[in-house]
Amino acid sequence: MTEPQPHKFERGTDGPKVIVAGLDGSDSSMRAAAYAAGLARRQSAMLALVYVQPVLPAGAALGAPVADTTGEVAEGLVSEIREATRRMKDIWDVRWEFHTFRGDPYNGLVTAADELKADAVIVGASESAGHRFIGSVAIRLVKAGRWPVTVVP
Repeated sequence: MTEPQPHKFERGTDGPKVIVAGLDGSDSSMRAAAYAAGLARRQSAMLALVYVQPVLPAGAALGAPVADTTGEVAEGLVSEIREATRRMKDIWDVRWEFHTFRGDPYNGLVTAADELKADAVIVGASESAGHRFIGSVAIRLVKAGRWPVTVVP
């Protein structure tokens, strides 16, 4: 019988290669993106920032320009991210991409994580009181058990 070998520590060989961070413009999602950016920098991982455009057929039926509004939100988020990246470029560099998916936030993030082959998912804590009863996106992602999920307050 062979004796167990002592564990050897490996530096920089493991860890996430693709980190998905969900963005919706809320303060908690922006903190989650900042946390994910730091993690991506330390791990030399790709940061995939994901905005899920809501599909609101009821609003569209009432004549609300839903697609235009959600597209403007996505454009605003990209502008904020580019500006933050420009300000920080001399301090640290992170490889990042911005993606938009359509649907409800949970299914949109699941689709994004699957398609982008995410190793980790980072989301902000819900700021909605109603989620205490029906469950937040973060709780649903954790329960899915398909990726490590970090919830940033």
